[in-house]
Amino acid sequence: MTGTSHTRWAALLAAHAAVWYVLGLYQPSPAAPQAGQLPFANAVQQRQEMIQELKEISNQLKQQNALLRSGELRVIVRQAPPP
Repeated sequence: MTGTSHTRWAALLAAHAAVWYVLGLYQPSPAAPQAGQLPFANAVQQRQEMIQELKEISNQLKQQNALLRSGELRVIVRQAPPP
């Protein structure tokens, strides 16, 4: 074998070892879904949560409207101090 042949074989073995080294470092990212966990959220549960939140917002708006209609609302405005 000539010196060029030895160099080519050494380069090939070094490249092969580098590829295996890099592949050995691979780990699944934390963004990957965990084992036994669905990749997507449960749509039915999401809808129920959104409906519940909308009901709460609706109740809060009813309370605010009742307060505004009662005339008992008192607003105090203060001037901001100069910078």
